[in-house]
Amino acid sequence: MGKVVTFGEIMLRLAPQGFLRFSQADNFDVVYGGGESNVAVSLANYGILVDFVTRLPKNDIGQCAMMEMRKRGVGIDKIVWGGDRLGIYFLETGAVSRGSKVVYDRAYSAIAEIKPGMINWSDVFAGAEWFHWTGITPAISQGAADVCLEAVKAASKLGITISTDLNYRAKLWKYGGDREAIMTELTSYCDIILGNEEDAEMHFGIKPEGLDVTKHGHDVKAEAFLSVCQQMMEKFPKAKKVITTLRGSISASHNTWAGVLYDGKKLYETRQYQITDIVDRVGGGDSFMGGLIYGLLTYPEDDQNALDFAVAASCLKHTIKGDANLVTVDEVQKLMGGDASGRVAR
Repeated sequence: MGKVVTFGEIMLRLAPQGFLRFSQADNFDVVYGGGESNVAVSLANYGILVDFVTRLPKNDIGQCAMMEMRKRGVGIDKIVWGGDRLGIYFLETGAVSRGSKVVYDRAYSAIAEIKPGMINWSDVFAGAEWFHWTGITPAISQGAADVCLEAVKAASKLGITISTDLNYRAKLWKYGGDREAIMTELTSYCDIILGNEEDAEMHFGIKPEGLDVTKHGHDVKAEAFLSVCQQMMEKFPKAKKVITTLRGSISASHNTWAGVLYDGKKLYETRQYQITDIVDRVGGGDSFMGGLIYGLLTYPEDDQNALDFAVAASCLKHTIKGDANLVTVDEVQKLMGGDASGRVAR
């Protein structure tokens, strides 16, 4: 099995302890994470050879972010150094009827100031089988969007499988780039596309036919998203699979969670999990993507098993503090098999 490469920003996450509000905090818990780095950590936990590519400032905080990746078994040799600061985000964790809140402080970060030519993609992709990026990276800056395009073009020429998590972020895309044009060009290179109904609508104007998701809440059925998958495949003919996560938000503490995969002929769907008493929702989609890549690499002829693995993996992530999903293949398979008891393993 070949190497997986992910590319994006890793940030310093600062969060008040427990469920405190920002105004109550007199100290913050420190975590390092980001969409593509979280995927890399998941894959490393599953025993997949994976490199994370980013640009970090050559200072103590940049070194800490790099060491976090190395500690988790992620390859860091292709990281480039430069710039003055690491991006930061502040997280206020919600509960029950109060949603979580994120405040970004990532302007002028090292990767926001990245430019084409700073990364040797031929070197990065040596021995690689899979490349993953997300819609967060091109939202950071024009330079990050340009380098992301460099990457997908290089990966495509080498015949590497390319995946994306569309990841629309309303608080990003502030630099004036044409979001739809940028995302359309980047996504056109992708073999595997993950996104929910908001991602598809905000990036491409694609909506579920005859359905207003906001009025159906957590009762949305998987079949309702078949039209989204079909429209995505029509727009992006290179895509072999389109995947949608189905999150029902009953409250900040209780979500339902499932997934759908469409291969152009058949719609696969998973069981629906009830995730109660959520510990940390951040990174849920990244953990799904990490599980999906593992599943598609490990079960190439069994899309149902790959999808089931992704949903179970991300279900477990909601029980873990921090951005990354620190679970093993055995733990995911145990949940897939129906054991959700949470009993002590002795």
